Amino acid sequence: MEIKGDLEAARNSLTTSLETSSAIASALDESGSRLELLNQKYLSLQASLRPISMQRCTLVNIDHGIDSVLCSAAAVLKVFDSVNQLEHSLLKDPCSDLHTYVSDTKKLEEALKLLTDNCRLAVGWLKGVFEFLQDKAITNELYLLNMKKSLRILQQLQAKEEGARLDGGLLSTAFDKLELEFHRLLIANSMPLPLVSLTSHIGQQFLPLTGSLAGKLHAIIERLHATGRLDKCQSIYVEVRVTNARRSLKTLDLSYFETTTAEFEAGQCIESYIDQWGSHLELVVKRLLEIECRLSTIVFEKIGPEAWMGCFAKIATESGILSFIQFGRIVTERKNDPFKLLNLLSIFRVLNGLRLEFNQLFSWKACKEIRTVTEDLIKKVVNGASEIFWQLPAQVKLQRPTSPPPDGSVPRLVSFVTDYCNQLLGDAFRPHLTQVLRIHLSWRKESYEEGIVLSQIYNTIKEVAVNLDAWSKVYEDITLSYLFMMNNHCHFSNLRGTVLGNMMGDSWLRAHEQYKDYYAALYLRNSWGKVLPILVVQKDILSSSGASVTSQDLAKKLNAFNLAFDERYKKQSNWVISDEILRENICKHLAEGIVPIYKAYVKNYCLLIESDAKVDKNMKYTAQSLENKIWSLFQPKQRKGSSIKQTDLITKIKEVSHQFRLTLAAL
Repeated sequence: MEIKGDLEAARNSLTTSLETSSAIASALDESGSRLELLNQKYLSLQASLRPISMQRCTLVNIDHGIDSVLCSAAAVLKVFDSVNQLEHSLLKDPCSDLHTYVSDTKKLEEALKLLTDNCRLAVGWLKGVFEFLQDKAITNELYLLNMKKSLRILQQLQAKEEGARLDGGLLSTAFDKLELEFHRLLIANSMPLPLVSLTSHIGQQFLPLTGSLAGKLHAIIERLHATGRLDKCQSIYVEVRVTNARRSLKTLDLSYFETTTAEFEAGQCIESYIDQWGSHLELVVKRLLEIECRLSTIVFEKIGPEAWMGCFAKIATESGILSFIQFGRIVTERKNDPFKLLNLLSIFRVLNGLRLEFNQLFSWKACKEIRTVTEDLIKKVVNGASEIFWQLPAQVKLQRPTSPPPDGSVPRLVSFVTDYCNQLLGDAFRPHLTQVLRIHLSWRKESYEEGIVLSQIYNTIKEVAVNLDAWSKVYEDITLSYLFMMNNHCHFSNLRGTVLGNMMGDSWLRAHEQYKDYYAALYLRNSWGKVLPILVVQKDILSSSGASVTSQDLAKKLNAFNLAFDERYKKQSNWVISDEILRENICKHLAEGIVPIYKAYVKNYCLLIESDAKVDKNMKYTAQSLENKIWSLFQPKQRKGSSIKQTDLITKIKEVSHQFRLTLAAL
């Protein structure tokens, strides 16, 4: 109200000045006419009248200056009236009519600029006229006083308006209201995204950016951007969308992010964690971040790419994408073992599958941090996987000084390596292993050669074969050595139909089948070859001498058979034939070779046995019990809490991972 009173006083003063200046202008016009008449009549006095002419020109300039001051002052009053009219509109809530509110803020800003500029212009003119007229005798004192008062009022008005623009005021309040409305619109139209699966349909309700909403957001952003408040607008947008993204991530179980490297070393769940990580990362990138990128682009499209890129980069960073990268780093920091190679290839598979999306989303300058940590993770994965793969043959070779299984079964290392190689050669890992090696060699300025993976696998299996030859010589019992080789050649021949078996070739597989049969024959001949003749010889003796054979002779021979059988059974009761079919064949061969002869022997000479009670004590086995004993041989010993599955890589690798880890540390 004080400003309005000052303006009214200024208007009254300027009106009085206008009337006075009009009178002065009329007088000046009359003086000009008279001077012009005198100039025409008295050419001889032109030189003496020149000062009067100069004074006339000056007074005419004063007249023009006063007119300009009055025009500027009138414009100030008109603009101020417009400001008063806008004040009522801008004190309302923008949500009722946003576009009108935005338009009024623009009008207010323009009005305040005109007001300030016209005040400055009027003050400048008044200063000049006031300073000039102070020295002129024709100037009316009251006129000067009014002009001085008007000058003071305009200067105060200019100072107040400029201060209001700097310190706040109605315009600043209006901008604050627009920022609050921007925040309200974003909150009202944001909801968490259900990250269930990549195949689930994401409807329009999860991308709530209709044409009407987009228009409102654009109007607010453009107005705030024009007034230098874009940074605040971007901060509001990032805050709201980051909060919404984090709410979306809570629909996933990301508790494995809290797992430390030490816990990974001791735990058994890293494979399932990596599977979860891969699925979740795909959902976050292909669902959450792609939508956030599209929203940022649409909301800030009228400002320029740098605006939306900066917002999206902050949303991606602050919502949790770096936590996914950090989990991958924890896996790369585990101690080296063959199982880690499979983990790294699984991580590479996920990252490589998302390469296109990462390039589209994070190729901008604003996403440099995300790009940097992702590239660093890829380097660690590629280098770590390549290092372990190239060391596989050396790892197997370093196991050579260890002892073979005391039961003659297939060593865990052998079953592990063959299963492991099958895994590497399978569709789940081989394409990624090939690509990893290709990348690694390119970084070293070396060319990738086709067949390099197969060659390395072949060298690994070759070292296994050398180990088997060395281990077979460790056994003191040659029969156990034969059984050991029979087991392992059977294991290799059973690779027929697998990826590894196909790689090694049919001739390699047939050779192992032949060696299996060869060592089986050696085992049977050296172990049980001397048991059967005991009964055969006894049968011949009895047939030739008839009843002359005494029960004592029978007892002696039968006891010899029992001792021979028990000796071998006791020694071999802890031996194992790993393959079920081979075990059945060996037991069947023994049963068919021993039991019928034993059974016939008992049947033919039953009367002799029954006639002497002493003989019954030496008849330790019936035919059935003897057969049962034979079929109980070579059974694998089940470990508590585990089951033996030849194709179960996970179990095998857990059993030997620590041993391999020590091997890698020694390289």
